[in-house]
Amino acid sequence: MTTLDDVRLGVWGLGAMGEPMASHLLSARGSLTVHARRERPGLTGAGAVWAPTARELAEVTDAVLVMLPDLPQLEEHLDGPDGLLAGVGGRDFLLLIGSTSSPVGVRELADRLPDGIRIVDCPVSGGEDGAKAGTLSIMLGGDEADTDRAAALLAPCGTPVRLGPLGAGEVAKACNQMVVAATILALGEATELAARSGVDPAALWELLGGGYAGSNLLQSRREKLVTGDDSPSGVASYMVKDLRFAADIAEATSTRPALLPALRAAFDEIVERDLGDRDIAVTRRFTAERSS
Repeated sequence: MTTLDDVRLGVWGLGAMGEPMASHLLSARGSLTVHARRERPGLTGAGAVWAPTARELAEVTDAVLVMLPDLPQLEEHLDGPDGLLAGVGGRDFLLLIGSTSSPVGVRELADRLPDGIRIVDCPVSGGEDGAKAGTLSIMLGGDEADTDRAAALLAPCGTPVRLGPLGAGEVAKACNQMVVAATILALGEATELAARSGVDPAALWELLGGGYAGSNLLQSRREKLVTGDDSPSGVASYMVKDLRFAADIAEATSTRPALLPALRAAFDEIVERDLGDRDIAVTRRFTAERSS
């Protein structure tokens, strides 16, 4: 790879986050190759090239952004005749891992990959709203030269910032998810508490949203919390995985958090109550159910 204009970019994973990110990258670059379980006519109709397999994706790209749920979904399609490695074929290749994953797992994957394949971890924050608007916070970890290239490639999707060596992006995402989990749980409990006390939740958050209780999360989830509509956007069950990674990091760094165990227990219980497929705003429903 020489200049950024020469880089042939691909996106693997076209879910709620991957598809709008791919759309921004296509618009900015004019060309993009994409791969997922199902073709997305909106993208291919706009000019993206569809690759039916991971091998075919790698064959025509120099860098791939992976927006899969976690590392196992990536590793499942690395080897074999249709795997990514077969398409790379010993070339220099940049693998951008956008999933929320274990930093240890990312480093172990990098150690197992052939020479020439370089990894940058680049998890994102901002949800579907941020992905659609192109305003994501993109947390980069890796070699400085690689993260510089990754930052330039991913800039159409938001604000990429290098936070340290490989795995640093995943550590930052775990920290982010701890704050998100704590905030949405507090918002859900407070909304239900207000409603049971005869306080109008809409008026409450209209007033408090301009003070210290205000946040981007409150702004994006206020209507759902007030109306009780927890139809899925960012599903609550993902938080179980994310908080597990945070706990792994805490153990590895000899950190003894007071709040993290309570957050893990709460989101485990949300899943146990069959509420895991609901939006994270389900914390209000969860509070109501366990209080009945």
